Amino acid sequence: MAAAADLVFDPWDPAFVADPYPAYAELRARGRVIRYEPTDQWLVPHHADVSALLRDRRLGRTYRHRFTHEEFGRTPPPPEHEPFHTLNDHGMLDLEPPDHTRIRRLVSKAFTPRTVERLRPYVHGLAHELVAALVREGGGDLLSDVAEPLPVAVIAEMLGVPDADRALLRPWSADICGMYELNPSPESAARAVRASVEFSDYLRELIAARRKEPGEDLISGLIAAHDEGDRLTEQEMISTAVLLLNAGHEATVNATVNGWWALFRNPAQLAALRADHSLVPSAIEELMRYDTPLQLFERWVLDDIEIDGTTVPRGAEIAMLFGSANHDPAVFTGPDRLDLTREDNPHISFSAGIHYCIGAPLARIELAASMTALLQQAPTLTLASEPKRKPNFVIRGLERLDVELR
Repeated sequence: MAAAADLVFDPWDPAFVADPYPAYAELRARGRVIRYEPTDQWLVPHHADVSALLRDRRLGRTYRHRFTHEEFGRTPPPPEHEPFHTLNDHGMLDLEPPDHTRIRRLVSKAFTPRTVERLRPYVHGLAHELVAALVREGGGDLLSDVAEPLPVAVIAEMLGVPDADRALLRPWSADICGMYELNPSPESAARAVRASVEFSDYLRELIAARRKEPGEDLISGLIAAHDEGDRLTEQEMISTAVLLLNAGHEATVNATVNGWWALFRNPAQLAALRADHSLVPSAIEELMRYDTPLQLFERWVLDDIEIDGTTVPRGAEIAMLFGSANHDPAVFTGPDRLDLTREDNPHISFSAGIHYCIGAPLARIELAASMTALLQQAPTLTLASEPKRKPNFVIRGLERLDVELR
């Protein structure tokens, strides 16, 4: 029988959000699958189970390809949320084969190793420009000055969003991502719906402009693929562009600030990194494991599954705890210790299976570029004030990270 999560898991408690890792240890001790009534979900905290379930085709990001809401025992979303769900449900992250396969095949052409590698000089040049500006000012907010503008500019460049419009993207993205939290408030839902409408309208105009004057960008490429016979609706183009923006920068922004906050709290590790910049690749993997940007990922149970003797029935929702899996002592030696030289590091921060993050290679280039630029140009960078965490649990990050040069 699965244990209840009781008050151990409380994603609305600021103390839990500030440091959920001790609670995860208790959840792992309680069992492999744990019923959580407040969100009507089954929590899965162990690395082996999370890794296996991400690849299990008895689970899906959607159930609508097989069942109606009624057949699945679920209540349809309220009509006033329809713009958000139309936008979200046509992106490949929330689709299953064959639609997922079709869209991912088209988008993957923009993320081939050769294409991503061509972006490396642009990413590194922009990272060095952003850090140079931070250094000239003697410090600032690492989030808004470096962590945020870098990936936003890169994904906007890929999509073909004009420079003048790029300031619109981050607020829209932040409001839409508010709906991915557990039991979002009516206010969060209203912001997400409004952003979904505004972002969709903007992209509809951009697609129309690219139809008239194609460029070398991804949106032009999706239009060309459609015209050549690869079926892709306008809504799928819009949803794909929004997904790439949200996923293409949200995790990178949070990985950057979570990572530097972890380094400031572990001065010996930061000193080792400053002494040996060749540690950057392993440092990025370790920092993504240590304080995971995406803490929880959900799947619907399409066919009954059994976990450790407990049957989780069709129609249930499973919440895979990435943050807990990445601190599982069955996989990681000293999981609560930051170790930038960790070699065996099978973290699942980029997910796994058919929904593995398509932009993971680009994210690694961006993270390496900003970290290297900061190590080279700001070797005396230090924390200026204690940062404040965002109240969000699912997407884990900071409100800001004020730094200074000494």
